[in-house]
Amino acid sequence: MDLRKFIKLKYILFHTIFWVSVWFFFYYFFSYNSNDTVYVIWFSSCLLPVTMIVTYFVVYFLVPKYLLTKKYLLFALYSFYTLIFSSYIIVLVIYGCLIFLLSFNISVMPPMSKNFFFILILVYLVAGIISFISLLNHNFKTTSRNKELHNKILATQLQLKEQELHYLKMQIHPHFLFNTLNTIYGFALKQSKQTPEIILKLSNLLDYILYQVNKPKVSLKEEVLHIKEYIELEKIRFQDTLKVTFNSTEINEEILIAPMLLIPFVENAFKHGSLENGFLRVEIKVVVKEFQLDFFIRNTFINNNATKENGGIGLENIRKRLDLYNSNNYRLENYIKDNWYFAELSIFNLNTLKNV
Repeated sequence: MDLRKFIKLKYILFHTIFWVSVWFFFYYFFSYNSNDTVYVIWFSSCLLPVTMIVTYFVVYFLVPKYLLTKKYLLFALYSFYTLIFSSYIIVLVIYGCLIFLLSFNISVMPPMSKNFFFILILVYLVAGIISFISLLNHNFKTTSRNKELHNKILATQLQLKEQELHYLKMQIHPHFLFNTLNTIYGFALKQSKQTPEIILKLSNLLDYILYQVNKPKVSLKEEVLHIKEYIELEKIRFQDTLKVTFNSTEINEEILIAPMLLIPFVENAFKHGSLENGFLRVEIKVVVKEFQLDFFIRNTFINNNATKENGGIGLENIRKRLDLYNSNNYRLENYIKDNWYFAELSIFNLNTLKNV
């Protein structure tokens, strides 16, 4: 059987059972203190269509068109018209049954069917209960739709973040390779014997980049190891004009960070650093305490218009990646003081790093 036909049949069956139940309720109510079964049956049967019309009109017209759209004045106005019209029909039912079934003999009329206000309350009690259930059902569906929509929005945002993060990771490759290949090119022009050594060290770094950067987390210890390899690579390029100080606390292998997060700081120090008194000085410090990472790096730097923005796309890339990985869970500062360029990064609660 087609699903829609099944649902429609189930819907009709439910309504049929409900209105049959209402009819029996009317019959029980109006047969109170009365033995005239025929009259009660006919009276309940005549009153049921009125109740159905009022209920369906309120539930499927007044509520969705005026109440749910917050047109309260029109809802009150049309509700009043509905009350007047239904009252008129109920009066016709009362007098019609009295005339045609009892020949206007009001003395034998069941007591509960005489009172117009009780009958009106009874009709609107049924309509009110159904309207209340309908509103609850509408509220439940609206809440479910809103929750589903919210989940879809979150899923879309997550997908966008993943795409942005993938794009940022892809930026690391050309940025890093551009700087290193320039070094190799310079040595190749000089036909330096150190060119093969530089290529070998670059190969180790490329292995780290190509196979680790796509992982959500890497070992901080491994990241620091490749920072040291990168420094060795730069020592070959700068020869005797480079002075590097590197200090690091003991790092637990279980401490994880986003891949290629610290190396761009070191890369920028060499790329944008300036020689002072014939030397480029770079000082690096890595401190890990429990699940907090403090990374400090500074390099000699001459502040002029040509090199005003130290870091280029590298630091901007890092900021965006930190926002994705550790939003509101990090502190990143960079500033220039006394011909030194400083960059300081602190990441708190490394154990809560997101798996983006």
